[in-house]
Amino acid sequence: MMSLQATASDFGKNKPLDEGMWLPMFVSRLNYVDMKKEGLKLTAEEIYSVNNSSLKDAIVHFGGFCTGEIVSDKGMIFTNHHCGYGGIQSVSTVENDYLTNGFFAKSFDEEKPIDGLFVRFLQRMDDVSAQVNKELDGLKGAERQKKAAEVMNQIKAEKEKELNNDSYEVSVKSFFEGNEFYMFVYERFDDIRLVGNPPEGVGKFGGDTDNWMWPRHTGDFSVFRVYASKDNKPAKYSKDNVPYTPKHHLPVSINGVAKDDFAMIMGYPGSTDRYLTSEGVKQQIEVFNPLFVEMRDAILKTWRKHMDADPKVRLQYASKYASTANYWKYFIGQTKGLKRQHVIEKKQAEEANFNQWIAQDAARKTEYGQVTDMLKEGYAGKRDGRVAMVLLTQGAFRMEAVMQARRTARFVAEATNEETSAESLKAAQEAALEASKGFFKDYDYASDKELAVVLLRKYKEVLDRPENKNLPVPGIYEEIEREFDGSYEAYVEKAYSTSIFSDKARTEAFINNPTKEAYDADMLKELHDEFFQAYLTVAKGEQEAELKVADGNRLYVKGIREMNPSKSYYPNANSTMRLTYGQVKDYIPGDAMFYAYYTTSKGLLEKEDPKNHEFILPKEIKDGVVKKDFGQYADANGELRIAFITNNDITGGNSGSPVINGKGELIGLAFDGNWEAMSGDISFEPELQRCINVDVRYVLWIMDKVYGAKNLIDEMTIVGGKPAKGKAYETLMPKKY
Repeated sequence: MMSLQATASDFGKNKPLDEGMWLPMFVSRLNYVDMKKEGLKLTAEEIYSVNNSSLKDAIVHFGGFCTGEIVSDKGMIFTNHHCGYGGIQSVSTVENDYLTNGFFAKSFDEEKPIDGLFVRFLQRMDDVSAQVNKELDGLKGAERQKKAAEVMNQIKAEKEKELNNDSYEVSVKSFFEGNEFYMFVYERFDDIRLVGNPPEGVGKFGGDTDNWMWPRHTGDFSVFRVYASKDNKPAKYSKDNVPYTPKHHLPVSINGVAKDDFAMIMGYPGSTDRYLTSEGVKQQIEVFNPLFVEMRDAILKTWRKHMDADPKVRLQYASKYASTANYWKYFIGQTKGLKRQHVIEKKQAEEANFNQWIAQDAARKTEYGQVTDMLKEGYAGKRDGRVAMVLLTQGAFRMEAVMQARRTARFVAEATNEETSAESLKAAQEAALEASKGFFKDYDYASDKELAVVLLRKYKEVLDRPENKNLPVPGIYEEIEREFDGSYEAYVEKAYSTSIFSDKARTEAFINNPTKEAYDADMLKELHDEFFQAYLTVAKGEQEAELKVADGNRLYVKGIREMNPSKSYYPNANSTMRLTYGQVKDYIPGDAMFYAYYTTSKGLLEKEDPKNHEFILPKEIKDGVVKKDFGQYADANGELRIAFITNNDITGGNSGSPVINGKGELIGLAFDGNWEAMSGDISFEPELQRCINVDVRYVLWIMDKVYGAKNLIDEMTIVGGKPAKGKAYETLMPKKY
């Protein structure tokens, strides 16, 4: 069987050079020779090292959902605007609307703590496959998953005991569909503060229209800072904390990029499914994606109506709307891409080759002969469960007051338990009141009430389709028919006007005097239970089918790696640090079409539309562009470049990842993929797949020339061109750089 520890000479066989999300600990064995040929000037040790500072020490897992990079010796972080969006929104008000108008702190004192935001630094990763696999021999299905979880938790617990430090987090994850296992140790920092962000007209310029599209002119960046105790250790927020001194930070290059330049990205890609088989792709196209899009479309239209009518609601729902719209459009594009690229047919051809290889050997038949049938049966068994899950998560659970009822369940259980002490009850009440405060800060009663009507109607419409005849109908629909003459509006009006969970005062009164009787009698709690129970009736069958799929996938991946011993394989993304490398590249998206590899400020003026909220350009940005006051951030032609594209292999979670040149310098921030290759999470398309990045010179120009944040510019290590004030590059980087 082919393992990760392939020789460097094996790398690249049967694989496009730009494909792959590689574990950094294996760069020296798998990728380094090819990376040097492509333009890398660093050693493998300078990229990933456990004992010495390296690039990995400048990369942070931002909030657990994005990536950021450290760009100063005072813990300053660059990430995407859409990654910082929720944090920016949380400290914005109608009076001080930082989300709309932008914000840059002129001193440490002006930086704004973001409640709940954290970053993690990777300390090390270790292969624990042998330790786990020796306990799994001969096991399958639920028994195998249970044992794997036990062993992984044991390894995690032993490492945590060895570290004996609450600031360290340990994670053990499976790779290659359960064939290999790796342990990760992180250091977590919880005092993260907003340093600055451009106006929404920059950070979201183009809005949903331009999302996932190229050419792009979005200044998708925001700036945060890590704070630590005075001895540079992780600490909860305190006014006494100081800016963190990192092990390494990235110099920022203003030399720009040219076509075919080497570019690498390090970050935390969230999830890919490159080993998905044809049955899985078919279900994605025909079942999951269309229903997911349909449900979210109804949600977005309802929210948009209320956001457009009320500035307060627009601010309250800005972050929720943006995150919901992002994957609504993503799955539209993915479906088109999977069909356009004929991915089902490609997967079927791969599986036919696999079955031919199996047929050539009796031992292979014994081990792998049932894989195709296992996967076919498993996916057939998952179908109804997947529909039910989408209806639950994008239906009932999207009614925000219903989810508030769900979140309160644990508090009710504790508060109504006779064994709960007075002290524990008081602590639980305080926590519940604080959570309620956060919920109602960004909750609009009218929006949620109308959405409940929309989703109740949509849910029933989906259930009434012939293909869903085997799915259970929640009992709430019988009640609506019987008690409210079938009127969703009448049912929702009564439920929301009486529920504990749709009104702040009623919620607080309940928390201060909780009873199980009041909780159980609540109409929205009842609605939650009815929908959840309907899902549970099909969940068991889905779980059994999923176990069959898991066993089939594990054997399939093991088999194809054994079938191709000279090919280097990389594991699916799973929110662990990865490195991807490639080049700055243009591309041809279709017949008679050509896309250059970068955009300029000319495009800002061409796209500007004062009547369209997605394309309103802030006056100060437009003035600077018209004057061509670009300073040292201009390219050789005197233009200001906005974004550029590379063929790096990224996905969600890579947002905010640094784009790094061969010298280890920051040249841009990754923020999106391109529409023509939306199938890329399942099937990489080397001729089409592109990573969209904001040019770091646009970021610096906005901070420096437009908003006068020279204090932040001076803090960075700027290299190339005519450097602004700041530390000399040579004082930071090792001599061998």
